[in-house]
Amino acid sequence: MNTKERDALFRTLAARFERNTHRHPGIAWLEVRARLDANAAALRALSEMEATGGEPDVVSLDGESAEYTFCDCSAESPVGRRSCCYDQDALDSRKENKPAHSAVAMAAGMGITLLTEAEYRALQAFGAFDLKTSSWISTPSHIRALGGALFCDRRYDTVFVYHNGASSYYAARGFRGCLRL
Repeated sequence: MNTKERDALFRTLAARFERNTHRHPGIAWLEVRARLDANAAALRALSEMEATGGEPDVVSLDGESAEYTFCDCSAESPVGRRSCCYDQDALDSRKENKPAHSAVAMAAGMGITLLTEAEYRALQAFGAFDLKTSSWISTPSHIRALGGALFCDRRYDTVFVYHNGASSYYAARGFRGCLRL
């Protein structure tokens, strides 16, 4: 990332941080910025989150960690991460009409992780996300071993967790990720 791109990313992140202080009470941007300045891999991941439509922001998901957690805070599942099946095994199992990506592999390539169910629910405390879309979430291994995967959305002012075959994909389903520093 060159200096111009880095400065633009910092301006975007700082502006979003200041507009949404309810997501990170008691956290100062200068502290977050200092940690980012020392972590080129985190900056690359945040750049990827931004480029794919995630609108990453610092969120307090558990309130007890000394880490800063950036999470995708776009109103809907990030547009650049939709139409993907759950993981590489699911992608490999498709005989035809394969999507371009799997959520798990794409997240790993970006340097982020899929949200867990608990993290997804915690995110919803900061706003109403996925009112028209849905997002794959980290799926327990016993469910994945049986061919399934989990996803969430918010309808009727309630967060719902669903299951689907891991190889399924839809234009309105993507994934949200997080990055811890």
